[in-house]
Amino acid sequence: MALVALSISLCIAILDTGCGTKPSDFHSLCKLEEKTVHCNGKRLISIPQDLPAGTEKLFLDGNLMQTLKNATLEQYQVLQSLSLCKNGLETIEPGAFLGSTSLTVLLVADNDLSTNYSVTATALWTLLVLQKLDLSGNQLTEAMMSTLIEHLSSLESLSMARNAIMRLDDSHFKNLPKLQHLDLQQNYIFEIETGAFEGVSGLQTLNLAYNYIPCIVEFDLTQLQILNVSHNHIEWFLAVENDAVFELETLDLSHNQLLFFPLLPRVNKLQTLLLTHNKMNFYGNFSNHSESSVQLLFLDGNVTNITTHELWEEMSHSNLSFLTFLDMSWNQLWYLPDSFFEGMVSLAHLNMSHNCLTTLCIHEKELLKTLVDLDLSYNQLLDIQVNFGPEVSLLSLQRFNLNNNRLHGLPAKIFTHTKNIATINLSKNPIEICTPHGAGSSSCVDISNVASIRNLFLAGCDLHELGNDIFQGTSLAYLDLSNNPRALLNGLGPLEDVAQSLQVLSVRDTGLSAARTEMDFSAFQMLVELDLSENSLTSFPESLIDLKLHTLDLRRNHLHSLPQHAMQKQLGKSLHTIYLSQNPYDCCKLRWWDTLCNLGTVHIADMSQVTCNHSSRFINAANLPEYVLQNCSWLAPDMTLLYLVLAFPTCLALLVASAIIFLTFRQPILQMVKSRYRTSSPY
Repeated sequence: MALVALSISLCIAILDTGCGTKPSDFHSLCKLEEKTVHCNGKRLISIPQDLPAGTEKLFLDGNLMQTLKNATLEQYQVLQSLSLCKNGLETIEPGAFLGSTSLTVLLVADNDLSTNYSVTATALWTLLVLQKLDLSGNQLTEAMMSTLIEHLSSLESLSMARNAIMRLDDSHFKNLPKLQHLDLQQNYIFEIETGAFEGVSGLQTLNLAYNYIPCIVEFDLTQLQILNVSHNHIEWFLAVENDAVFELETLDLSHNQLLFFPLLPRVNKLQTLLLTHNKMNFYGNFSNHSESSVQLLFLDGNVTNITTHELWEEMSHSNLSFLTFLDMSWNQLWYLPDSFFEGMVSLAHLNMSHNCLTTLCIHEKELLKTLVDLDLSYNQLLDIQVNFGPEVSLLSLQRFNLNNNRLHGLPAKIFTHTKNIATINLSKNPIEICTPHGAGSSSCVDISNVASIRNLFLAGCDLHELGNDIFQGTSLAYLDLSNNPRALLNGLGPLEDVAQSLQVLSVRDTGLSAARTEMDFSAFQMLVELDLSENSLTSFPESLIDLKLHTLDLRRNHLHSLPQHAMQKQLGKSLHTIYLSQNPYDCCKLRWWDTLCNLGTVHIADMSQVTCNHSSRFINAANLPEYVLQNCSWLAPDMTLLYLVLAFPTCLALLVASAIIFLTFRQPILQMVKSRYRTSSPY
């Protein structure tokens, strides 16, 4: 009895902990997870009828269901979410959803529902609580769309992306009062009539990206929070000029044909404004008091409206006090109006890269206090003017990118006004780095004693020989000095102040030569990535052997070999990736190469490009021909034998010569010997 009781107790315990396998927890095709069933990619032609009746989420993507038949879902009374994407679905029969009174999410993207859309529409109309519908990728026109969603008044989210919609009018969304999110990207929309979105007063997110919209005028969707109209053909964006409060927080106008800065709503909550990849410019300098306005003609049925817009007006009448992110990169801006940043008291991220700016003046105290990230790269800047005062500084600035300009210097002691600057990119500017006695001049850039800086980019600045102490007071972790052929002609001395903190160092093409300079890296104990490429190294720096490098680049030097023992020390234990190509290695001195290849832990990233020199021919080191191996094996293994072979002809010649001399002068020699050593013998 005790054994029976114990067995019953164990069974109850197993059932209570869920360790047992219930019949409903297993299915021959589908994966069951609590109340969710996954049947994706099982080549099903209909919905399985033997799934748990309590299924709430059912995924049937990537199957072969061309028709969803009547009563197919009748037994799944509590089903809330159904996904039938990528099935080749052509028809949903009118009674397919009868009994599915709880279905709130229906995803039927990438099917062929345009084939029998009117029949499918009848089925959709029975979904009285449907909140989310995805009809993207079904070759639907605007008329088909209107029919399909006509009676779905409960919809909150609708996706019609990747269809064949060409225009929108006030009849398409008139019965969707609860709609909050609408996705119409990747269609062929070129016209949006006035009032097209009047029926969706609660719309918060609208995605019209990747269409053919030529302009947006009289924009009046006050309730909208996010508008994406990127990748269109928009030349004008004009909001209605009134004092209505707009809820707009994000506006994406990137990758269009904008000629002017957009006319934004006067009262808005805009936080992110994306204007990259347009044709914007300001034209105030070119007006010359000539005709400075344009009249826009709007046709709305039989009503004609004419709006006058000032072309040269540079003052923004919009409230941009909430704006935190502004991207105006990849435009045609030659200058910015004097008061452009006025009122942008929250701007933290400003991207003005890839323009034509020659001068930048920043006077706004509020802007200087809030900027965190400032990108002015790829312009033609000759001068930057910043009005620092007793209470004005770049307190929040962390990233400052000036790459690829024409700057010779920066405002004197600009970085003394920064407390949190971490990344500075001055690459490809003809600048000089100040020495301690030259600090404070605007003709050089003073980096010393900027304690917060961690990443410094000075590539391609044509720097003269760097002096000592230029990095004193800093704790750089990343330093790029590449493509400055004269920077380190005197060795690594200028890097002594940051040797203990550097983790990544690029000294590519900086004039380093082991024959001329001291190449002692022993102090760089934190270094994990080192680029020594494009220098004049004739031998491998022995001080690298004890470093914990992960990546090492030795390309385009004059190395004939690497030390055999290098990979047996700390370097061989830590190294992950190495670059070795374009060096004149000796094909008969590749034992180090074999060791490196056999190590197994180091990835030779450019293995197929590594060559070696044999008889003035460069051969792939990874696939040496047999004749090269034979020649090298003859020369390399036993040098004593080589010396004996070379000495044999000489010894033989001497022996023959001696024999000839002996035979020629034998008689005189014998007589001389007898006369010298002959003695009388007593009898």
